[in-house]
Amino acid sequence: MGRRMSPTGFADALRPRWRAGARLALLALCALVCAWLGLDPLAQAVAQASGGAAQAQKQPDKMFVEADQLVYDKDKNTVSAVGNARIYYQGRTLQADRVIYDRNTQRLYAEGHAKMINKDGNVIYGDRFDMTKDFREGFVESLRSTTTQKTYFSAPHAEITQGAISVYNKGTYTACAACADNPLKPPLWRVRAKRIIHNNDEHMIYYTDAWLEFLGLPIAYVPVFSSPDPTVKRKSGILMPETISSSELGFGVEVPVFWAMAPNYDLTWTPTYFVNEGFYNDFEWRHRLANGNYFIRANGIYETNPSLFPASPYGSGNNRFRGSISSQGEFQLDKYWKYGWNLTALTDKWYFWDYPFANPLGSSYYYSEAVSDAYLTGQGDNSYFDLRGFHFEGLDPRDIQETQPNVLVLDYNRLFDLDPAKTHGIGGDVQADFNLTSLSEQLASYSPVAGPGFNPQTQLFDPAVGLYEYCQNYRPGTNAGDCLLRGIGGEQTRTTADVSWQRKFVDPIGGAWTPFAFARLNGEWLDLNTSNSFTATNPNDAASYTFFNSNQTNFVGQASGVQGYVMPGIGLEYRYPILVNTKLGSLVVEPIGQIIARPNNLIGSNSLVNMDSQSLVFDESNLFAWNKYSGYDQFETGTRANYGGQATFNLNNGGYVNVIAGQSRQVAGPNGFDQPSAVNNGLASGLQTTASDYVGAVTVAPIPWLDFTAKGLFNTQNFVPDRLDIASAFNLGAWTGGVDFANYQAQPILGYYVPREGLSLNSRYQLTPHYFLQGSVTFDMSRQYYPPSLTGFTNAGPWAIASESLGAGYTDDCTSLLVNYSSVYEDIGTGTLVHNQIFMVQLQLRSLGDAKYQQTTYANGAQPIDR
Repeated sequence: MGRRMSPTGFADALRPRWRAGARLALLALCALVCAWLGLDPLAQAVAQASGGAAQAQKQPDKMFVEADQLVYDKDKNTVSAVGNARIYYQGRTLQADRVIYDRNTQRLYAEGHAKMINKDGNVIYGDRFDMTKDFREGFVESLRSTTTQKTYFSAPHAEITQGAISVYNKGTYTACAACADNPLKPPLWRVRAKRIIHNNDEHMIYYTDAWLEFLGLPIAYVPVFSSPDPTVKRKSGILMPETISSSELGFGVEVPVFWAMAPNYDLTWTPTYFVNEGFYNDFEWRHRLANGNYFIRANGIYETNPSLFPASPYGSGNNRFRGSISSQGEFQLDKYWKYGWNLTALTDKWYFWDYPFANPLGSSYYYSEAVSDAYLTGQGDNSYFDLRGFHFEGLDPRDIQETQPNVLVLDYNRLFDLDPAKTHGIGGDVQADFNLTSLSEQLASYSPVAGPGFNPQTQLFDPAVGLYEYCQNYRPGTNAGDCLLRGIGGEQTRTTADVSWQRKFVDPIGGAWTPFAFARLNGEWLDLNTSNSFTATNPNDAASYTFFNSNQTNFVGQASGVQGYVMPGIGLEYRYPILVNTKLGSLVVEPIGQIIARPNNLIGSNSLVNMDSQSLVFDESNLFAWNKYSGYDQFETGTRANYGGQATFNLNNGGYVNVIAGQSRQVAGPNGFDQPSAVNNGLASGLQTTASDYVGAVTVAPIPWLDFTAKGLFNTQNFVPDRLDIASAFNLGAWTGGVDFANYQAQPILGYYVPREGLSLNSRYQLTPHYFLQGSVTFDMSRQYYPPSLTGFTNAGPWAIASESLGAGYTDDCTSLLVNYSSVYEDIGTGTLVHNQIFMVQLQLRSLGDAKYQQTTYANGAQPIDR
């Protein structure tokens, strides 16, 4: 095989390049001479020079040599492999311009472009190697080492011992590659130490008298420390400490301790000391098994100064012991079935607000509840089973825990394809759905219908009592002060079975006709608790108000009993897609019409309890739904027609435009959406009139880097949007961003006295391949509608900031740095906004560790914050 001759060495200068045949003849002659002289091991290895790399793989315990020539010095008793020398032994390869074997000392010396490739792929470069013949011991001058994980060692002098331990005297370590244009330029960061020991058996790196340098400048000194080498994914030891600063907690330092007890389970203990509140502890256990994994996390503190937090009901008060425990897991029983859980328990609902780093949800902002659940699910080709239990823990300041339900839900779905040949020509698809829901609450939950005197900030009529919503008239209605029953006090179990059939036919001119039929069977058991009550006390003036469970019978009629009903229906849907090809692309226009006929009233009886159908959003997604109510507690009656259409223009450049619009009309029978109910969800839905509001959506993505979506609900009288959502995103390569806007008109009968309006902007700009800027801002535009006499807030116009963030960062193959400021205005339920500001600096050094500093300022007081 061919060889690239070394430009150095006197032997290369004196002789021409040999052809492969002549070279093999010389090596054979050398082998005979070596055998006569008794030279070993290098001389003996030369005899097997041809195909050394391939031979070394087959016989790793034998030494193989490749070189341009062999030089024997009888006086010095040395044998030299000269010119592009390669020595293969036990998975290692030593390369150099010249390799000398000293028979007296039994050592190998490599000089000139010398490097050693270890069996793990790591490469050591040096000016000179001085090694034992088995490569297990030796010295390297002017060492530079590159690992397969792209980390780098260097030292003027290094020692290799026991074949696995490298000692770098006055060495450096970094994960940053040398600058291609200027290799002598210092890397972004490196550790420079008096001694660095890399133990490949332990996979650990030990540093003595170490400095951390940035751009060649020392910034931090550590007398002794150690870190796992880059091959280690998890290793027991002390992790990088982090600092936390909070206006309530004070300055804090956490030092995580990690135990890798086995390859599949570990424990992390994170003790933290806060100047104001004392020691906080966090334990996390993780366990991976053959069919799944789980974790358990417990944390808590015995506060030394609990009075630093607000008193109840605005804070935890004088509670000293505070904490939480959480667990999450999922296990696969087989390819169809799995079970799991997600559990959270708290000492108080303020804990995640005061200790946000303990929150498994990641942040306390805008999370109004902690949801625990356990589940069993099965997924087949045409069926789905889900059994799930829920427990809710309210985190909102106004939440009364006794109004939070415990719920058990069973869902089963099955699809059947009917063969027309076997069903007398019927054919089509049959879908069966079964749902069982059982819930229990101690207290009924009420909220008022809004009107004059209603404070949109506290969601209360003034004068307010404490934090809690209350009604002036505990009865269903649409007048200010009437009441909405958001949750029952007592127990309810409901079973629902839905069966539906549909089949699609295409006529000769391309029209698609889909007849369908359905039936709902519903059974309910109800047992209301009419004896419990709850008294709210205003901490400011000791005024109190009592909520009674007995009032809920005004909404649902009987307090207990069994009821049931049947609701059948039939319908027909027609679509006629029209295709038009143009020079710019293809256009598909599809008018759609649908008629659904049902009895005017339920066949049977049903309570007015509404627990899972309270959310009713009428838009283009459910325009052609057979039942527009969410959940199972409510169902449409009478005959309804839905009509509209959609058009899609697919551009030749890959872009597209899609438009969908339509309307719904009650054709016959009573319109259930225009009737007051326990939650009044139909009255402000846009469906409460005979001819509904218009719904529509437009999506425009004309080019790959831009998309825009707008959807809304439009009044039939003046086409003014009652609800409008706009979202847009762009990607210009270095610059990306997005805009979200929402405007919902006031819905007093649902408790929303003023319009809800908001604007969110976010953007990121890549200044260079490594540096970036990012930011976001959210405006609470609703605040411009708040009556200052009630809320006490200065009218800031539409630009009242709800949250904002600004950050800058740097990232490359070895370093990640993020500096970020965020600000959130939180409503703690007192009519006062709390201004929560977080400043964070996070530095990650690949393979070495990360450091984080976070400072939180939590400002509140008796006076609202003007912005």
